[in-house]
Amino acid sequence: MSYSHFTTFERGQLESLYKLGYSTRKIDSILKRHHSSIARELKRNSKENKVYDSEQAHRQYIERRTTCKPIGKWSKELVKKIQEKLEVTWSPEQIQHGHLKGEVSFKTIYNWLYQGKLFRQDLSLLRQKGKRQKPKETRGRFNIGTSIQKRPSEVRKRETFGHWELDTIVSSRGKSKGCFATFVERKTRYYQAIVIPDRTTESMEFAIKQLTSMYPSTAFQTATVDRGKEFSCYQRVENDLKIAVFFADP
Repeated sequence: MSYSHFTTFERGQLESLYKLGYSTRKIDSILKRHHSSIARELKRNSKENKVYDSEQAHRQYIERRTTCKPIGKWSKELVKKIQEKLEVTWSPEQIQHGHLKGEVSFKTIYNWLYQGKLFRQDLSLLRQKGKRQKPKETRGRFNIGTSIQKRPSEVRKRETFGHWELDTIVSSRGKSKGCFATFVERKTRYYQAIVIPDRTTESMEFAIKQLTSMYPSTAFQTATVDRGKEFSCYQRVENDLKIAVFFADP
């Protein structure tokens, strides 16, 4: 498929990695995009102080596509077209701009996903391009907590909204310990990142509470994490925030 516009998810990742000091060539190995495309995206959508803001970048992208006038009226025929493209791994942004110009906006598609109008589809197809490459693992790990195998079926199948995957991205700047806490909603692949000073459990707990305070409580029902020690705060998260935490198997 020749369509190559950056998705909102990719722009969020790009912002996080760029702030951490990753080069365009390092970022291209993570996002699976040519470094020249990444450099062009940064140059085209960065502010005057050379700061890249993913939300502003996407707004500018939409403004440049003003000829697209989405209607967004729900119909079985329109939903069928959307589902066909989701099944071949198109994102909502790609569906709007590459297949259904003038018929529906990507925000409307996401809303229909939230509302369950597309719930029968495997929403993992709203994919993250490529596998994120991580620095060599140096943090401690632990083996307690509820196994990922015990997640309810609607969480495993990505059928309902409110179930998140948590992780960390570490700075590539020498011995710097700066990093981001990352949050990906499993059904929609909506992405958020919060700067934290280190990978301690206190920093992770702060990031989780900061993000959850921005949304209704129903938006955070479960969290799926690995067994890094920054997630040893899980009992407080479960007790204070009423969020069930599930751990990847050792």
